[in-house]
Amino acid sequence: MGVERLNSTRAHLHEISRAGPVATVTGLVDRFGRIATDLRVSLTDRCNLRCTYCMPAEGLAWMPQQQQLSDDEVKRLVRIAVERLGVTEVRFTGGEPLIRRGLVDIVAETARLDPRPKLSVTTNGIGLDRTAVALRDAGLDRVNVSLDTLDPVRFNTLTLRDRHADVLAGLRAAADAGLTPVKINTVLMRGVNEDEAPALLRFALDHGYQLRFIEQMPLDAQHQWDRHEMVTAEEILAALEPFDLEPDNVSRGTAPAETWLIPGHVDAAGEPARVGVIASVTRPFCGDCDRTRLTADGQVRNCLFATEESDLRGLLRGGASDKEIGRAWQTAMWGKRAGHGIDDPSFLQPARPMSAIGG
Repeated sequence: MGVERLNSTRAHLHEISRAGPVATVTGLVDRFGRIATDLRVSLTDRCNLRCTYCMPAEGLAWMPQQQQLSDDEVKRLVRIAVERLGVTEVRFTGGEPLIRRGLVDIVAETARLDPRPKLSVTTNGIGLDRTAVALRDAGLDRVNVSLDTLDPVRFNTLTLRDRHADVLAGLRAAADAGLTPVKINTVLMRGVNEDEAPALLRFALDHGYQLRFIEQMPLDAQHQWDRHEMVTAEEILAALEPFDLEPDNVSRGTAPAETWLIPGHVDAAGEPARVGVIASVTRPFCGDCDRTRLTADGQVRNCLFATEESDLRGLLRGGASDKEIGRAWQTAMWGKRAGHGIDDPSFLQPARPMSAIGG
């Protein structure tokens, strides 16, 4: 099957080289002129929490080991992305990437690439207290840690695990190891934790972390997302009015978060403290998107909400060259839509949940 897929892809790429504009450019460019330089690599679909807005209590049907990319396959695809396709930032995600035994080695190999990309990990923080130093020494630059509540009891209800103290320990370890800026990702949910917005920001300020609130997106495994139950960016900012936030005049560029300055506060680096809101639903930023995504089983996703994927694993295992894999990746990105279309009546939620796509 791998050889058949390779031959089919080679034929497809030959046709594109004759007729398609993607063959005349370098990098990961789409039809709308956006260039993907930020690679999100999911290393596993497994997670050691059961956040209720992400997956059911019993978990999911995990990906069989043989379907998952090997460490060497991950390294090769990342190398192709960096050396051939212009990727400048690589973030390792999951599921929970700290579960991946080869994570430190994958980070170290990526850090040795030339040009060296910026390296980060998005994690739930469990186990970070044991791995922060090793990850720093391997070349990791910083971490994003998910934390939706400061209440241990509420954390247990949300995640179905008694691991709140472990997440806080992971945050401290990351800061102590110099994996800065340490960013906290928080999803507020109506009737669950939206009352904690001010307390979470105060916690972040007290510890020198950078807080990012994220609107809940239709990426749950249960497909029960309801726009009316989502806490919007407007509501989040209203809850933070006591902090007298000021507009941040620094351009966000391609970053997903809009940021505001917090008067009277500085971050761990002595810079003006900021808080961000990633409003993927109510304030989409698709026009500036610079991300390309690789799933744990080697599929390229040109959008978080894509309903189609492009198989690189089959090319890898079928003997394709780096050039052929790079061209297939370019083809996948060329077909990216103008936007995610959540507000379109025809919008369909991706079959894969967030845990299987990667953050």
